[in-house]
Amino acid sequence: MEFKAEAARLDALVARAARRRPGRTAIRIGGEAMTFGELDAAVTRCAAALRGLAGPPGAVVGLVSTLHPSFAVAYHGIARAGHIVAIINPLLREEGLRHVLALSRARAVVATPETGARIAGLRGDLPDLETVIPAGAGRLSAAGRIDPVPEDADLDDVVCLQFTSGTTGAAKGVRLTHRNLTVNAAQIAWAHGLDEESVTLNHLPNYHPMHLNSALHAAATQVLCAEPEGSAAVEAANAHGATHFYGLPVRLARLARDTRLAELRLATVRGVFSGGSALPVPAAERLSRHFGVPVVQGYGLAETSPLTHGDDPADPAPGSVGRPVPLTECRIVDVESRAVLPPGEKGEVQVRGPQLMAGYLGGGSGRDAGGWFSTGDLGRVDEAGRLHLIDRLKDVFKCDNWLVAPAGIERVALRHPAVRECVVFDRPHPLSGAVANAVVVLDDPDVPAEAVAEFVNEQVPYYERIDRITAVEAVPRSATGKIVRRELRDLIP
Repeated sequence: MEFKAEAARLDALVARAARRRPGRTAIRIGGEAMTFGELDAAVTRCAAALRGLAGPPGAVVGLVSTLHPSFAVAYHGIARAGHIVAIINPLLREEGLRHVLALSRARAVVATPETGARIAGLRGDLPDLETVIPAGAGRLSAAGRIDPVPEDADLDDVVCLQFTSGTTGAAKGVRLTHRNLTVNAAQIAWAHGLDEESVTLNHLPNYHPMHLNSALHAAATQVLCAEPEGSAAVEAANAHGATHFYGLPVRLARLARDTRLAELRLATVRGVFSGGSALPVPAAERLSRHFGVPVVQGYGLAETSPLTHGDDPADPAPGSVGRPVPLTECRIVDVESRAVLPPGEKGEVQVRGPQLMAGYLGGGSGRDAGGWFSTGDLGRVDEAGRLHLIDRLKDVFKCDNWLVAPAGIERVALRHPAVRECVVFDRPHPLSGAVANAVVVLDDPDVPAEAVAEFVNEQVPYYERIDRITAVEAVPRSATGKIVRRELRDLIP
């Protein structure tokens, strides 16, 4: 597929899809469906209402992310009104909600009733917040008109605030422009082979703008599956003729181990796409063999709108996140000297491209003098140009001056038939500097955790051996589903 990227205002993605395919289904969930023409009209009504509710253009309007068409209407309605949309995860606890709303200085918030009530309880700590608006309510759908904004106007203005996961500290606000988001929508559509005939199945806990915008760019139909079970997502994909299946690594890994997997088939899906964190290779290979379709991973960050890499469904490489998407560069640099490294050598991943953010809230662009963004991830690029991630630099530690990547130890542990999940982290040691500790979730309660440590320690160098291990019921995760390693030390006595 030839790559074409024409930057535009964010809400123009809806308008263009409506002009191309006004009667085609844009978004479906259960028995509800909305065409592109209906979506575009609803976005305009929402924009007109927000001009009255949130004031003149330029205000920050928080939007609670839910897997429902009302999110798409409000997301693009905020943009069409000339406001800035701040994406809020409904799974955040009160401390997290207070932080992102205060950091963004949101004037209004569009929220579900449950999250809206929680936010209303924080109003005393949020002097900028003037109103909480129920999502999908009549206040956002009343008849109204708004003067159209030229599609090519102010493309480098900030239109969206995304927040980092906050797994190693307080979440940072990422400032994304119209250009960032619309170019990345085109990059994603190209990497995943989306077109007007595509039907995407979104099996995610919340609606991510990545999946919304790339499908709108391609005028592809989106099917939303809010049921957490992978079997329900497979049934929805078959019922609606999905061509692309999007899932989180943790959900896909559970599906790979589901006892009902043998009964499940994907009738029309051409590829399963995973992102957000690493999908264990054994899980990806099992799903690919069973369903007879490629299971591929991508890579990106909030700071890159988000996608920078995608594995090739036509030629997948398990364990790799693939090559850079069009217009994107990637290189590996030495962690200490910052010298650029050749293929095969390990170092920090750096990227640059048109999807790279305008900067952080509060200041800082994250770029060096050459425009490169340091991701904080340790990785290597192979001779074919594919990126292989090793670990987060903040998670890597030294034992006896040997560099230890927890993810490598975890991959060995996952080969044990009783291990469902394993997370490795460092703990200070008076002689070695640090040693590996681990928590495991076991499928077989009769298997002692120490047996897993023995299994691993027989296969790794001495400096990667697990010193202490504990079995747990579940691994602590953040509101975005990522592992919170700083909480793990409290689980091991």
